[in-house]
Amino acid sequence: MKPRILVIKLGALGDFAQAFGPFAAIRAHHPGAEITLLTTPPFAPLARQAPWFDRVWDHGRPRGLVALWALARQLRAARFDRVYDLQTSARSSRYRWLVGRGAEWSGIAPGASHPHANSRRDFMHTVERQREQLEMAGINHFPAPELGWLDADIGRFALPARFTLLIPGASPTRPAKRWPAPRFAEIAAGLDIPAVILGGPAEAALGAEIARAAPGARDLTGQTSFAEIAALARRADFCLGNDTGPTHLAAVAGCPTLALFGEDSDPALCAPRGPHVAVLRHQPLATLEVAAVRAALQDLMRESTTTA
Repeated sequence: MKPRILVIKLGALGDFAQAFGPFAAIRAHHPGAEITLLTTPPFAPLARQAPWFDRVWDHGRPRGLVALWALARQLRAARFDRVYDLQTSARSSRYRWLVGRGAEWSGIAPGASHPHANSRRDFMHTVERQREQLEMAGINHFPAPELGWLDADIGRFALPARFTLLIPGASPTRPAKRWPAPRFAEIAAGLDIPAVILGGPAEAALGAEIARAAPGARDLTGQTSFAEIAALARRADFCLGNDTGPTHLAAVAGCPTLALFGEDSDPALCAPRGPHVAVLRHQPLATLEVAAVRAALQDLMRESTTTA
């Protein structure tokens, strides 16, 4: 019988994108296993495109006792041999009791067979923290994740051959993570190619504000799937964005990316990772000057061209 492996990664988008490396490492370490991902609905379509999972369950955050009981029965019935908890939250750690104590467990749950036993884990970047967790579980081979699947047909947007990406949003509960929309608009207005504005439905007002100030810009907020964001990033000249999920996804997809950080998040812990990524941190972020961003973009493009 094939070994049965469970991977837990519930979100958010930036964290999910930064788990592509661990996902690939787990698959490489268990080439003949049946691997199930437990996640949440926003990330299930992306996970089902990926080559690392045999099954994707999207009900990792059940609401109400009936849904929780259904998840508990499903987890117990699956009889998993090993669990890699890449969420390492209080919620996901409690799932150890739902899976059953007979399964090996990599994570921080009490009694885990393969604990991430580093008291400084919360001070590590997400990528290094997850790598160390897997090393402590016996995984020592970390192949670069194959990302040919991370694409989509973007013909419906009828974009020109060259464009850039602007990602002006961030968590609505953390406004200090947002560089002001008028400054994004100033960047867009000064480009010689169109800017494409990305974000979720909650960023629609930001997209409209930038598009009004930069008539050549295309506002696609609320119109793109995660796969389409990645596809746009594969084809864009560069991406400029705040510390938010779509910026992380653009970086992973290979787009030269400049990520803006303020006082509300620490790039040492969560900066985007990818082949061509630069970080510009200014505190407070709202006072970061357009000239400094333009200079950083020039440096990014110079470096990405040199190393291409």
